[in-house]
This record gives sequence, structure tokens and C-alpha cells, in this order.
Amino acid sequence: MSSQPVGTDGPLVPMPQLTPEALRRAVAQIAPSRLPEFNDHLVSATTSAQRTSSVGSLRAFTDHWGTLVNIYRWPERATRFLACENLAADPDSDPEAAAASEVGRILRTAGEEIGTRAVSGAGSTTRMRNTSWGGVVVRVTWAG
Repeated sequence: MSSQPVGTDGPLVPMPQLTPEALRRAVAQIAPSRLPEFNDHLVSATTSAQRTSSVGSLRAFTDHWGTLVNIYRWPERATRFLACENLAADPDSDPEAAAASEVGRILRTAGEEIGTRAVSGAGSTTRMRNTSWGGVVVRVTWAG
């Protein structure tokens, strides 16, 4: 893990390297209930990489879980993210679109902080895709 400071106002854990084992250790510490999902996703990404002879699925895996770890390691951001996720997933909620937009903003910010391929702004070559985070479908912009 990196040598970033960890304190009461800071992150719960330092940001780990974007490797499956380092991310697994971080998930076990800050979001242990998500370990089965992590393991299933890793198996799926590895199988896809073998089938396609491409590391793209493994890169997507580390981007996804690195972003998630970077959200969950900051308690205030994690609380806001989870609240917006729950609100956006509720079909009876009036501010559903605003919550989904906030989930997307948090994902983009956390991804940019760790150097994933999430981008925003004019002049960049991008592609859009919908991704599901905790049952919420969010449109995320990625570098092409």
C-alpha cells in the first residue's frame, strides 16, 4: 500500500497498489461484505482475459475495485456514496436522477484520483458505457 497518511480525518487505509491481491486486502479491511463479489468478479475477469487473449477485463477489474476502495476508504465519501446509491435504486424516490448523478460524480472523482481511465472534459476521445454499482446503473465516461 502507498505511504499516504492515515488518521481520524483521513482515509481508513492507505490506497493500495492496483493489483488483485492488494485490492483484496483493502476490501477485506474496509468492505468485507463485498469480498464474495470481489472474488466472483476476479474469476470472471480472469476467464474473460484467457478467452479473449486480452488484459482489458483485468484492467477493468482493477479500475472498478480500485475506484471502489478509494471511495470506501474515506468514511464521509463512502457514507454519501451509499446513501445516493440507495436513493437512486429506489424507484419510488423523487430525487432518483440527482442521486444517480451524484453516484457517477463520486465514481469519476475517486477514479481520477487513482489514475483510472475515467475522464471528463472537452477534447478527449471517450466512449460511454453503463455500469452497475450496487444495483444502480450509472453512465461512466472512459478514455477510448
